[in-house]
Amino acid sequence: MKLTKKILAVILSVLFVVGCFAGCSSEKAPEDNKDDAKTVSVEDIKVGFIFLHDENSTYDLNFINAADEACTALGIKDENKIYKKNVPEGQECFDAAADLAEQGCSIIFADSFGHEDFMIQAAEKFPEVQFCHSTGIKAHTQNLPNYHNAFASIYEGRYLAGIAAGMKLNEMIAAGEFTADEAKIGYVGAFTYAEVISGYTSFFLGARSVCPTATMEVTFTGSWYDEAKEKEGANKLIANGCKLISQHADSMGAPTACEVAGVPNVSYNGSTIDACPNTFIVSSRINWAPYYNYAIKSVLDGTEIKADWTGTIETGSVVLTDINEQAAAAGTQEAIDKAIEEMKAGTLHVFDTANFTKDGAKVETYMADVDLGDQQGDTEAIKDGYFNESADRSAPYFDIQIDGIDLLDVNFG
Repeated sequence: MKLTKKILAVILSVLFVVGCFAGCSSEKAPEDNKDDAKTVSVEDIKVGFIFLHDENSTYDLNFINAADEACTALGIKDENKIYKKNVPEGQECFDAAADLAEQGCSIIFADSFGHEDFMIQAAEKFPEVQFCHSTGIKAHTQNLPNYHNAFASIYEGRYLAGIAAGMKLNEMIAAGEFTADEAKIGYVGAFTYAEVISGYTSFFLGARSVCPTATMEVTFTGSWYDEAKEKEGANKLIANGCKLISQHADSMGAPTACEVAGVPNVSYNGSTIDACPNTFIVSSRINWAPYYNYAIKSVLDGTEIKADWTGTIETGSVVLTDINEQAAAAGTQEAIDKAIEEMKAGTLHVFDTANFTKDGAKVETYMADVDLGDQQGDTEAIKDGYFNESADRSAPYFDIQIDGIDLLDVNFG
């Protein structure tokens, strides 16, 4: 009887120990499986890209080139990067995103502001897929773990391009082509969004930092890509006496109008020197390759993608093309290099409130529309004496109409 009890006790002890190990194993297994599910091998990962237009748009070509660069750098197979081009800002975007998800893409990117609501809709339907949207504003309030926004401090790049514009104005003034009080810049914008306002204002402030008498006129097309309207807008500005033209629109309309008229031009998203060798000065652009690399690598490594990611000069996300020495003023590169060093040192802030006024007064405080994009101020943006752009959201929210800039065709009439 005692022997039987001893045997039974041993059996029970063994069962208890086995049960403990089994229990530990069962608690650990789901966590291990979860980690395994998050990671994807570079051989197997599929990446989807949604573009508003195609290579004929300087804006979309910039994204396409970045996608090619990032995928090549990461070793992603050509057959595993899937491009959807000419996707409108409508239900077609959701359809494209859904198709990419159903094809097995682990991460999907879209490149235009109006794609956002449809990317969110896709993120809700496909929670296992990561959705990344450039220029959007809702990720930090949407609270979807698989939906993300990205932008860059391109206002710094536009400010630098503005310096090149101001240097050119000074050269033309010194040559007697016009007087200092006639140093008017023209700017072709797409919409009256904060992104465009931030862009033309930073460009203007860069120009005025070296040519303090500069003023600006801005005309709007009501479209991101309309070559006829962009050309028409540039010609209108030239007829109004603008001595140099820049743009935040995506076609070659404005640059080609400048080349025909012999008016200096600062373009956006890439060099136009081949088509405009006599008038192209420089171009600023966002290099999206660092973000694509970061987000795709996050999926490969199973790490979190930030809800809002802002690229900078330091990350290689804000870049300028080579200066066209044939059109640019002497000393332009040196002036730009000096400003870059000051930006990196934190001694130059693009929207320093000491450098602009609104209705004749310094802007001491400003409630920016950061959280909802509903034109209702919710966040104090003036900090340490400057408008702290892209600090509380990656997409721009500077929308102050400062003195020295006149707006035309605001209603796109």
